[in-house]
Amino acid sequence: MDERRALGHDGGAPDRLLADTSPMPRFAANLTLMFTERPFLDRFAAAAEAGFEAAEFLFPYDVAPEAVAEALRASGLTLALFNLPPGDWTAGDRGLAALPDRTAEFRASLAQAAPYVETLGAKRLHMMAGLAPADDPAARRAYDDALARAADAFGPMGVDILIEPINGRDMPGYFLNDFDRAAEIVTRCGRPNVRLQYDVYHRQILHGDVLTSLERLMPLIGHVQIASVPARAEPGSGELNDALAFAALDRLGYDGFVGCEYRPAGRTEDGLGWFAPWRDPR
Repeated sequence: MDERRALGHDGGAPDRLLADTSPMPRFAANLTLMFTERPFLDRFAAAAEAGFEAAEFLFPYDVAPEAVAEALRASGLTLALFNLPPGDWTAGDRGLAALPDRTAEFRASLAQAAPYVETLGAKRLHMMAGLAPADDPAARRAYDDALARAADAFGPMGVDILIEPINGRDMPGYFLNDFDRAAEIVTRCGRPNVRLQYDVYHRQILHGDVLTSLERLMPLIGHVQIASVPARAEPGSGELNDALAFAALDRLGYDGFVGCEYRPAGRTEDGLGWFAPWRDPR
């Protein structure tokens, strides 16, 4: 059967995922996109109350690391992931790694992230590539150098550097826009702490073939994220049967967190019906 059909959604409401799905996946609320009805630091307690075990977020750099650490501690959540500084996001930057004329800024971004890594006890950092032609040799050299530099800088701290292919519909011109190329980069880098960030949403838009590619790429995967396709809303509300992806992760032995990097269609808590089978009952 064609995998797009196998993963097809039955047209029901977001909370109608498969009833027999294994309860094994552990989920991390993305606090940049979820619980945005509250100030950032208040989202940690809201996520814990909703039953999440962990939190991830994009860029914590507007808040002191000590304040973020206290929010984590008070909520009891585990930190799953955050991103290295992306440059000037509001001006259109989407990372610095593949920009050969901004090498100094990239190196400075590693220093900016270091106190957050240390204070929060981070184990995973996503390194965004930036907007650059994928076939530009200078961009490729800059990216390879940046990846090696980041891996070597944070490896002694026990931190994995993750790279994520992002689809061009959401982020036109993004340098890393192909899963096979990302896998080749991870392998070529030769650092054990360089891993693939596998976002089901981006995978489906870029290539499809979700279940087969999860199996093939699992040895390289360091983190998984989920959102419905095409609206990037709650799992189970789009064209994929996300519960089959969750079951595949269990079958393949994935023991990390699944980051919920989706935009709730309404109030976050009102859209958590999909999460009921996996909710932490604490």
